[in-house]
Amino acid sequence: MVNVIRHQYLAILWGILVLILCDLPASELPAVPVFAGFDKLVHTGLFFVLTVLMLQGAISQFKHRAYRFSVLFIISFIAIGLGGLVELLQWKVFTSRSGDLWDFFCDSVGVAMAVFSFLFLYKPYRLRVSDRA
Repeated sequence: MVNVIRHQYLAILWGILVLILCDLPASELPAVPVFAGFDKLVHTGLFFVLTVLMLQGAISQFKHRAYRFSVLFIISFIAIGLGGLVELLQWKVFTSRSGDLWDFFCDSVGVAMAVFSFLFLYKPYRLRVSDRA
């Protein structure tokens, strides 16, 4: 457990920040003049960053094994589960907020974007410059 916390501390801190930000009353959030649907973009970005941080922790913890399907599935499941928890809390617990299925969908899109980026960009067997000589 300590090993997981050591590698995932940034993701844990970001997850706590996401919980706090998503459950703040709307009246306490700054009124920024933006386009319609900006909150959906924010949800996507928050969960993209969360998943990237979890993947970065998995890379530092598991090295080349971070590319395994089971690791990617667990990370995706945890991140999407957190998105569902946020929406459930907004729906049932925090009366100043309302749970929204589209917010949950955007959370899932952010997770999927991060996993796809990881699959596309992370090369576990890439030679380092010092290894080429």
